[in-house]
Amino acid sequence: MGVVVRRFDVHLVALDPTIGSEIKKTRPCLVVSPDEMNAHIATVLVAPMTTKGRPYPTRIPCRFQGKSGQIVLDQLRTVDRARLVKRLGRISPATQREVLEALTEMFAE
Repeated sequence: MGVVVRRFDVHLVALDPTIGSEIKKTRPCLVVSPDEMNAHIATVLVAPMTTKGRPYPTRIPCRFQGKSGQIVLDQLRTVDRARLVKRLGRISPATQREVLEALTEMFAE
């Protein structure tokens, strides 16, 4: 399947074409799908990252490559690996915990 994709890696992802209020353009996205899934499936679950936007419980503040922004968990998308342009890095362990806590809260009863 080519490039190794790991949970909590940040990749530049080509999100277009989009519809309506979906986040557009080629932008950094956080891989949130588990490594077991990433190793066996041709698609990856990602959350777009933005330097704009307003605070919201499903938006995790973060610093990445010297920029402040948000991980937009309310815009989760499944994308084909072909949309992954390049790996940019990895988020901090503290931000990883915040993302998992928010995802748990989002999908809990």
